[in-house]
Amino acid sequence: MSDSRYRFHGSNQPARRSVLNTVEPAEVDEAGVVTFQLYDPIDSWGGEWGVSAKEFTAALSLLDADAVNKIQVHINSPGGEVFEAVTIINALRRFDARVVAVVDGLAASAASVLAAAADELVMAPNSTLMIHDAWGVCVGPATDMRSMADLLDKLSDNIADVYAAKAGGSAADWRERMRAETWYTADEAVEAGLANSVEARGPVEPAASFDLSIY
Repeated sequence: MSDSRYRFHGSNQPARRSVLNTVEPAEVDEAGVVTFQLYDPIDSWGGEWGVSAKEFTAALSLLDADAVNKIQVHINSPGGEVFEAVTIINALRRFDARVVAVVDGLAASAASVLAAAADELVMAPNSTLMIHDAWGVCVGPATDMRSMADLLDKLSDNIADVYAAKAGGSAADWRERMRAETWYTADEAVEAGLANSVEARGPVEPAASFDLSIY
């Protein structure tokens, strides 16, 4: 059972679970690229509650490591449990392939940590990235409350290390931005150093045209 005291960010309501690709070796394209979609909260319950580290790593285990050169993770997530996100990050780090995160809509909270830990982070046009301090719920006497505050500071410092490793600067600087709950547009994420680039907009083809030759 998940311990809600250690949530980084999440929802109390069940969420639609995105379909993580059931990746088979044949689904790796000719260039050795395989794509995952993470379009839900990151949650240890998994199933209808979100995407768990157990589910994600199970999908990774189906890959033929020799056939994969790049793992592309498309993200649209409000975040979730920090330990689940860190587990997914470390599973991807152990896989001998380049990891590219693409923020399609939102990478907030724990999802932004996962995105920033990738080898490359690409923001889709008009997408958003959000960072903040760790959240938690605690019930008990004052000693438990103080202990919980200390734990949240440790978790937040750990998360700030990920942002600092990606973007430069000190973990202390990133903690200040996290405390302020900072929201970044696609361009701002690149300017801050959290993202590498903004995905190019493709040419827009007209959906329909009128034949005016009869007039």
